[in-house]
Amino acid sequence: MSEAPVREAVVRIEGLTRSFEQGGVTIDVLRGVDLTIGPGEIVALLGPSGSGKSTMLQAIGLLEGGFGGRIEIAGTHASKLGSNARTALRRDHLGFVYQFHHLLPDFNARENVVLPQLVAGKSREEAEERADELLGALGLAERLSHRPSQLSGGEQQRVAVARALANRPRLVLADEPTGNLDEATSDRVLAQFLALVRGEGSAGLVATHNERLASSMDRVLRLSEGRLA
Repeated sequence: MSEAPVREAVVRIEGLTRSFEQGGVTIDVLRGVDLTIGPGEIVALLGPSGSGKSTMLQAIGLLEGGFGGRIEIAGTHASKLGSNARTALRRDHLGFVYQFHHLLPDFNARENVVLPQLVAGKSREEAEERADELLGALGLAERLSHRPSQLSGGEQQRVAVARALANRPRLVLADEPTGNLDEATSDRVLAQFLALVRGEGSAGLVATHNERLASSMDRVLRLSEGRLA
């Protein structure tokens, strides 16, 4: 009887390091981090402020340089790619949700979800259909034409979640995605976020300092003194 094929890891990092110079002193933020996330797995990254969670997500998201070690996204060794290739890899495989929604203020909810799809080459009709599907799943079917300033904080963050998933990413990176919301709204938005990510079949890495929220994910990792535990 043949073995089932092993599915390719969505992200694999080996020996990830990052240091900063501050006042003539070298600060080691990441000290050799290893991590593998499989398809559909949602992982919580716990750690206090300043522990390096955001730095680690920036590395995996290919948002800046200066990192040591190997970063592999969807089977591609991303660490040595040029700028254009890194941008294409981000566009095709990654989605991002931040603590602050960063929605475009002059565009409505639907347009904020449509735009990244147009950049990726989808037709407007296809992009609008996808936006309506995602926003509807997040309970925003009646808010499609509202601009960010006309939405509540929880609604703004749900639009940001829809935008992150618009291009069907293999991996969603979320940095304190509900950290700017009150507890009740935070719980509601996180539950919708996790349900939608799982429903889409994407993997997720969610940085948080909230133990209670982390417990609802598939696996919990702790970043301490630049290493994962």
